[in-house]
Amino acid sequence: MISLRVSISAEREPWRAEAAALSAVPWGVMEIIGGGDSLPVARMVTLWLQSFDNQPGISLSYRQLDYGRVIDWLDEIVRLDPHGQYPLLLASRIYGEVSEPVKQRQMAEWVYRQFFGDPQRRWRWLAHSITVARHQLEDFPLALRYAKALAQADAGLDIPVWARQMETFLLDDMGEHERAAIMLGGLIDSGAVTDPAELRFLLQRLAELRREIESSMKLEVSR
Repeated sequence: MISLRVSISAEREPWRAEAAALSAVPWGVMEIIGGGDSLPVARMVTLWLQSFDNQPGISLSYRQLDYGRVIDWLDEIVRLDPHGQYPLLLASRIYGEVSEPVKQRQMAEWVYRQFFGDPQRRWRWLAHSITVARHQLEDFPLALRYAKALAQADAGLDIPVWARQMETFLLDDMGEHERAAIMLGGLIDSGAVTDPAELRFLLQRLAELRREIESSMKLEVSR
């Protein structure tokens, strides 16, 4: 009898772990689960989503996930907890760090869209997306679009000067010295910069840009 059981077991296919696909968001169900309190549900869903790459008997890389579904779940978490920062961190520093440009763009775009819902709390995540677009994706126009959103944010918001002037530095990197000088001059004239040290730095950078413009003009004339 024992030998028969061993024989049958040997003939069976070995067990293989198979990855489960990320499910669709059950829209409208979360409030029922939380009994009207959305914050605990948001935290529970966040932990579940973050750990989805570790399944029984298998470990997935983030790039294997369906990012359309990931975005849906991130949207749901933000809806449940509008002031929470963790979904933005996940998008920027976890899902957005995969070595797959298409997925990086998806996460960067999601962060960009979320920025407008709460610029005061979410500017740092958009600033990170600017560096990803500039240095990893090497997409200047995309980085510039994100930086423009930071530069044009309400002056009353507590967004650091260095973040607001990322557009200027990008334009300078692109060789657009005149546009960079105009943007920087506008920032200085707006009165948004009140710290004396920051103002001195910006004025010094503006002077450098103007010298670069003059040098370029002289070079063009000499040709």
